Amino acid sequence: MEKKTAKKGSSAKSAKQKKASGGKNGSGGRSFASKGGEKTKSYANSRQNKKKYITDSATGERLDVSRRPKKQKKEPERKAATGSELAKAIQWFPGHMTKAIREINESLSYVDIAIELCDARIPVSSRNPNIEKILGAKPYITLMNKASLADPGKIAEWKKYYSDQGKKVIFTDALTGTGICEIVPAVREVLKDKLAAYERKGMNRLPRAMILGVTNSGKSTLINKLCGRNKAKAEDRAGVTRTQQWVTVEGSIELLDTPGILWPKFDDEAVGLNLAFTGAIRDEILDLEEIAVLLCRTLLEKYPHLLAMRYNLRSEDMKDKQPYEVFETIGRNRSLLAKGGEVDYLRCARMLIDEFRDGRIGRITLEEPR
Repeated sequence: MEKKTAKKGSSAKSAKQKKASGGKNGSGGRSFASKGGEKTKSYANSRQNKKKYITDSATGERLDVSRRPKKQKKEPERKAATGSELAKAIQWFPGHMTKAIREINESLSYVDIAIELCDARIPVSSRNPNIEKILGAKPYITLMNKASLADPGKIAEWKKYYSDQGKKVIFTDALTGTGICEIVPAVREVLKDKLAAYERKGMNRLPRAMILGVTNSGKSTLINKLCGRNKAKAEDRAGVTRTQQWVTVEGSIELLDTPGILWPKFDDEAVGLNLAFTGAIRDEILDLEEIAVLLCRTLLEKYPHLLAMRYNLRSEDMKDKQPYEVFETIGRNRSLLAKGGEVDYLRCARMLIDEFRDGRIGRITLEEPR
């Protein structure tokens, strides 16, 4: 019994000692974690506060370089756009155009004549190179629309050019009404033999014409002008008309409005860019900033005085300057700035393109007779 009690007392004493010493391993149990945490924190602080010094060879002074500011990355310099890669990206031939061409071919047998509508600002680029192939033997006349936006001097040059080639081309404007009264007489002149044959047969039939051209050339607006009221859906953007629609101009002509069509590939870089400038290609698929810089380059070459007048550009703002530099100056002059005082390139691009298309920069023709 005495031995047992002694053992029990010895065990209790040992437990008290263990508790006092901090656990089984004698290193403090919970207090070890606390001490260890302080140790780790202290070590981290010492690492964080460790300073690096260098000695200035001139003065012998020790300089703290542990908190040197990080070297900031230099932003890439904006380069002048060349247009080559961009023009390749403008090959826009969506599925509805394939369908439109098929429907045009199917409808040719229902019409007597085709009216080809082009843009007077770009007489070459806006003319479909496949027009003869599409129409076959069907007669057609050509209209150069949006003449009120084109340079009057260049219009005179183009008229002489077409006259020398024996081609009948009418310069029209669906908004102002210029040349509209010449269209029906020109159609009747081309079809005079056919219409005379109808009369001999006792058929009082109106001539039927198909209107076709590139997107956003003003086909629907022209039809509405001829009718005197809005019969065809018209908007100032590419691809609004998606289906064919018949419209009758009372007592004179029946018109078939067709969707605007482009061709699958632009062989000439300038053609794709001119169509983009004038809105024949949807803005949604374009890099508007690059298009605007390229438009700026074109206007600097062809109409620098109009560009200077519209955007308050001095001679030093344009002389020996890259197009993107002039573009940035235009943005600053118009206070089109983002945070930090930088030019808001997208807003500036939209403004420049819209003002060109609306004729606010001036009357401009981008192509000359060759």
